[in-house]
Amino acid sequence: MMTPTTLHARYVFPAVGEPIRDGVVTIDGGRIAAVGRRGDASSLQRGRASLRDLGNVAILPGLVNAHTHLEFSDIETPLGHPGISLPDWIRLAMARRKAEEIPTAIAAGLRESVRSGVTTLGDIVQPGQIAAASPIDVTAFLELIAPTVERIPAALERARSHVKPPLNGPVRPGLSPHAPYSVRLDLVDAVAQLSAAEKIPVAMHLAESPEELQWLRDGTGPFRTLLEELGAEEAAVGGLRPMDYLQRLAAAYRALVIHGNYLADDEIALLAANAERMAVVYCPRCRDWFAPRGTGCQPAPRHVYPLAKMLSAGVTVALGTDGRGSTPDLSILGEMRFAARRHPEVGRGDILRMGTVLGAKALGVEQEAGSLTPGKRADLAIVALPDRDASDPYALLFDSDEPVVACYCRGVEAFEARKMT
Repeated sequence: MMTPTTLHARYVFPAVGEPIRDGVVTIDGGRIAAVGRRGDASSLQRGRASLRDLGNVAILPGLVNAHTHLEFSDIETPLGHPGISLPDWIRLAMARRKAEEIPTAIAAGLRESVRSGVTTLGDIVQPGQIAAASPIDVTAFLELIAPTVERIPAALERARSHVKPPLNGPVRPGLSPHAPYSVRLDLVDAVAQLSAAEKIPVAMHLAESPEELQWLRDGTGPFRTLLEELGAEEAAVGGLRPMDYLQRLAAAYRALVIHGNYLADDEIALLAANAERMAVVYCPRCRDWFAPRGTGCQPAPRHVYPLAKMLSAGVTVALGTDGRGSTPDLSILGEMRFAARRHPEVGRGDILRMGTVLGAKALGVEQEAGSLTPGKRADLAIVALPDRDASDPYALLFDSDEPVVACYCRGVEAFEARKMT
């Protein structure tokens, strides 16, 4: 039986409650036993637990990447160029995808995730391409494509097979009707019903780009051209908006709306009203990759992501990296720092919660992960802090480029960049 261990750091950020200076976290049996300030520790910490001083670092809950595509983890730089349209990017992604290379890419993505302090993630997977053994807690969302009526039965058969155990290790099933331009509404209905029956989450790309909204509205534009190239013209029906999909996803056991870049006020209101079961996954650096850049001397109109509006309304907003096809790395810490710079009107504590406790809530694992709370899994991200003082401890975490230096999964050190005391 392992001896309980107390980790001491300059700061502990529990993600629930305020940061704790000179903080400690005690691990016992793979679980968090106690969290507090050094000197105010529990009898467990004073007695049985050995003390390990980690130095000038912050202890965070293991980070949660609520949406990624690990199959692209072998890509060195994002596909295309800044400001590329989503339909053009999809063409590049389809040309890049090679089924035989996916297992190697997934394994590389899992290793990178651990090194980035990620201990829980939601991955979009292809049939037969499930994450290999890893200490990370993975929800494997099977990607479902059915732009025509004829393809729906086969997609549903794959979905029913995927939700039945066992998967690999700490891997749970999820379903992902891909996007409005690649699945018909009747498939979304069926997947939501299956989700409710099997109590598994659903993730769908929605309100991601202006081209998607144009296609939904009148069935024209770049997505119509792409669908014609793929022989899926039947999918282009028009007369729709994201609300038509949100109303169907609301019937699922739990639903993740991926991106949500262009949600209208009434759509935000629906998500807020269903915040216990529905979440938006914001991918800040991915969104920036696709943001229109304009041409010549004419800058593109800037569309501001409605993060503050969603949080104020009560929407559950998590963070995702999307994947190396559209983001430089798989770091949720990088996403948090980018979001903090891009949204100065949003509290830093809220940004941290998006990458931890709200991500866990989105995936349905908030009872086990997402915060430094006694009884939860001892999943920890250890981040180096700069050698300076700050009146706001969040400034040390976010206004810095110091890296993750260690990661614990279920109380076991899964990664350490440098030897700490």
